[in-house]
Amino acid sequence: MSRRRRAIAFAVLALLAAAVAAAIANGYGSSVARGYGPLRPVVVLARDLRPGRPLGSEDLSATLEVRRVPERFVPPGALVSPAAALGLVPDSTLPAGSYLLATQLHPPRPHRRRVPALGDRRPVEISVSGADALFATGTPSPRAKVEVVVTTEPAGAGPGRTYVAAAGVPLLALGPGADGPGPGGASAATLGLTRRQALRLIEAESFARKLTLLPEE
Repeated sequence: MSRRRRAIAFAVLALLAAAVAAAIANGYGSSVARGYGPLRPVVVLARDLRPGRPLGSEDLSATLEVRRVPERFVPPGALVSPAAALGLVPDSTLPAGSYLLATQLHPPRPHRRRVPALGDRRPVEISVSGADALFATGTPSPRAKVEVVVTTEPAGAGPGRTYVAAAGVPLLALGPGADGPGPGGASAATLGLTRRQALRLIEAESFARKLTLLPEE
């Protein structure tokens, strides 16, 4: 047999071998698909993932990988895209090589504002006048003490009455009133009041001409 014929024979045999290998591989792949289900994308940890902070874009690219595994091996709730974990916080330390599940993540918990202890007092918001005077010497310090002065409407021919309705009251917050900021306008003051003081001032709001805050001397 000439060299040319031998070369052609070897080429034909190589093509036949490749076709047989492809058929075997295809049959094996079909068998696996029938036994374990089609391949599905799933997020796998490339390294340990620790709790404590929301996942950022750098975590998604460095820690989370997408692999395709038979459907039978995918646990319920497994993420299929790293983007689904963006901004979420792991509940605990997750080892490398494990699937990332939706139940292992939670939204970041809002930071609770620490409210100073008030004892038997409670925060109550009332509408007051004259709050600009509190800023005459600078911003009031936290828990500054104030007096709440009530001025009533004139009764008949007589003048109205002005009196201190609550003294030594902690000022917790002060902001614009319902009409918005403006010189001489009403302000919304959050005060630390006892139940008795709160009832007295809430009642005064309904009949008084104005309630004024004065810095305590």
